[in-house]
Amino acid sequence: MLGALSALMILENARSAAHALRVNKLRSSLAMLGIIIGVGSVIAMVAVGAGAHARVTEQIQSLGANLIIVTAGSRSSSGVRGGQGSQVTLTEDDAIAIQHQVPAVQAAAPASGHTPMQVVHRNFNWATGVLGITPETLEVKEWDIVDGRPITAEDHRGAAKVVLVGQTVARNLFGDENPIGLSLRIRRVPFTVIGLLGLKGRTRLAKTRTTSLWSRCQPRGRSCSAGYRARFGPCG
Repeated sequence: MLGALSALMILENARSAAHALRVNKLRSSLAMLGIIIGVGSVIAMVAVGAGAHARVTEQIQSLGANLIIVTAGSRSSSGVRGGQGSQVTLTEDDAIAIQHQVPAVQAAAPASGHTPMQVVHRNFNWATGVLGITPETLEVKEWDIVDGRPITAEDHRGAAKVVLVGQTVARNLFGDENPIGLSLRIRRVPFTVIGLLGLKGRTRLAKTRTTSLWSRCQPRGRSCSAGYRARFGPCG
């Protein structure tokens, strides 16, 4: 009995609502429009916030989390002030000291240069930044090798003439040819390509890697004008 009564009440309420909608068509349309706009605005705001969060996360991942970058300062000469890094005071020994003496540092990677140079392979050439690195750089920057192998400690100690290339450099110098094992020239000095860097996002920092060419860092004790990077392990 109660179930039948409830069903009748629901049916009567539905009929009343339908009648009110037919009688007040303009009011009903405006109400529906307001609801649609309100819901759409909330969805759009959530989507924009999620997109911004994803973009910031991508930029942080491209740079590397828990990362501190140290560069040399500037210097003045005859009243002329140089820019950041013009005062070459950092060496690879500084990074080694930080690695050993600061317990929170998981890895430290000195870097040298990132100087734009013309790189040549056969009849092809390409202007790109050349950065001297150590084996720890890939760990510190969380960058991967998609083909070939990374620069090793043996390469670094033996001053091997080997390089890692980004996707853009590989495409413009080697085309569809696999660059691993091929040679290129930097300032007329031949280097062997041992590794191809993978893509990592679409940010400016990630694009810098795809257009760069990485070689070993300068011999120990020489200045590292680009400074060094230190990755911190978990706290606690």
